[in-house]
Amino acid sequence: MPVWDDLVGQDKVSAQLDAAARDADALVTAAADGTPPPEASKMTHAWLFTGPPGAGHTTAARAFAAALQCVSPDRALGGSPGCGFCDGCHTTLVGTHADVATVAAVGTQILADDMRDTVRKSFTSPANGRWQVILVEDAERLNEKSANAVLKAVEEPAPRTVWLLCAPSLDDVLPTIRSRCRHVSLLTPSAEAVADMLVRREGVEPEAAVAAARATQGHIDHARRLVTDPRARERRTAVLRLPLRVEDIGGCFKAAQELVDAATEESKQLAEEIDVKETEELKAALGAAQGGRMPRGTAGVMKELEDKQKRRRTRAQRDSLDLALTDLTGFYRDVLVLQLGSRVALANTEVQDALERIARATTPESTLRRIDAIAACREALDRNVPPLLAVEAMTMALRAG
Repeated sequence: MPVWDDLVGQDKVSAQLDAAARDADALVTAAADGTPPPEASKMTHAWLFTGPPGAGHTTAARAFAAALQCVSPDRALGGSPGCGFCDGCHTTLVGTHADVATVAAVGTQILADDMRDTVRKSFTSPANGRWQVILVEDAERLNEKSANAVLKAVEEPAPRTVWLLCAPSLDDVLPTIRSRCRHVSLLTPSAEAVADMLVRREGVEPEAAVAAARATQGHIDHARRLVTDPRARERRTAVLRLPLRVEDIGGCFKAAQELVDAATEESKQLAEEIDVKETEELKAALGAAQGGRMPRGTAGVMKELEDKQKRRRTRAQRDSLDLALTDLTGFYRDVLVLQLGSRVALANTEVQDALERIARATTPESTLRRIDAIAACREALDRNVPPLLAVEAMTMALRAG
């Protein structure tokens, strides 16, 4: 299966990246044969993938990385790189290729320490792949120091190094970095495209796939979780009940606490398995004695890992909250649709009675104020405001809106 099949509803992007991967393959082949490189190549050393949440910009970047590392013999016969099954494609897609380095935010920022080894690696030649690929999944989370390190590397790259940066929008990346990148813009895929993917990839019934795709408004990962994880469906149901629970101050504070507790529990579940595995692997690498006793001089290394895991749990909690706030925004979006008499399809038909009740009891102006309150909560979380404080302020605003 070609790597481009993972890009849901992104035909233009697939064609753009496929053309660049073909030219990249021609550049490497020409260098190996000692022949002149092709003219007017569509390949370049730095790319910036942007798109709304759930559109799949990271998936597109990794698919492109796989195509760059493709070693399928079909390429020599005129086939397109990115077969999806050769060793180069497979190891890139699963994250084990020696010449594909991935950087993601562990906490709310990508620190300079997180980038140091990766930047150093970017100046080396590929060990056994065709390209040295650096994939930065959360380029919007680069802080000043780490962004400057990336800028220097992008300004003067090694001949066979490619930087793939991912961010929600162009404005989320330093102008000096984005000006040196080729832009790849992804759009929110249609509900039909997401539903088709769920049926083909996850084997779910078409009706359930359509409902999940419509409910998540084209957010691929969220839709996949809804059809595969009962806990995700339970959490979403609880979020959609919140607008009916903020009719008094006590209800506001209780709803806020439950929302934060649910996000904390979810982040704990997601992080627990990874944390245990990381800790055991590091202990083994440091030569832990039977019973878990650590050698002298290793306390600092273990403390560094604990700090990293703590930052990751904080990030996971805030990501979980952000997803809940996205669902809540969708609820009030449906309320506004009803109030304005729009023909736009409702996303949350399973709670239509609640939508109609609130639509009758409030005005479009108050609904817009509530949507603004949710946006303000998301911004507060981005500024590291304590989650409970930010969510309590939001629930009070939803009551007063």
